[in-house]
Amino acid sequence: MREVIVVLCLSLVFLSSCQTRKPNTETPAAKTETVSISPPKVTQIDEQGLKDLLKPNGKPRLINFWATWCGPCREEFPDLVKIGADHKDKIDLITVSLDEPSEINGEVPKFLAQMRSDSPAYLLKTSDADAAINIVSKDWQGALPFTILFNAQGETIYSKQGKFKPDVLVAEIEKF
Repeated sequence: MREVIVVLCLSLVFLSSCQTRKPNTETPAAKTETVSISPPKVTQIDEQGLKDLLKPNGKPRLINFWATWCGPCREEFPDLVKIGADHKDKIDLITVSLDEPSEINGEVPKFLAQMRSDSPAYLLKTSDADAAINIVSKDWQGALPFTILFNAQGETIYSKQGKFKPDVLVAEIEKF
């Protein structure tokens, strides 16, 4: 049994080193691989930036508040990415990390790259968490994850503190 565990560990180490190895840039497939593993840009915002994100822009907007240290956030993120991709013609998906600002070039983009998230990504830096929470929704008590769906006019259509149920969220999106 111990030998099996050692072999599995060595296989994982080998596979992870293969993923980070510099690809041959001469082939189209290699160029695609480079794009898929490069970390996305994460933009730091403050309370004013958060207000700007919440302004209506003529298209429904789905915003997910999360953090890399939040287990339920990490669990629901693959569903969030899939919903965003499947409904990109109907909604704009935005993610807002509540990680420490020092993680803007560390764990946050690393996690987003692992999830293959290509949605606009932000990291909220605030000295007043309660004020930021109140900007977003009177129904949000600050727990993560928090998902909120706005219609094109900026009215809240759906919000969920805690993990969302993908079928429920998709049903709300498809009402548009």
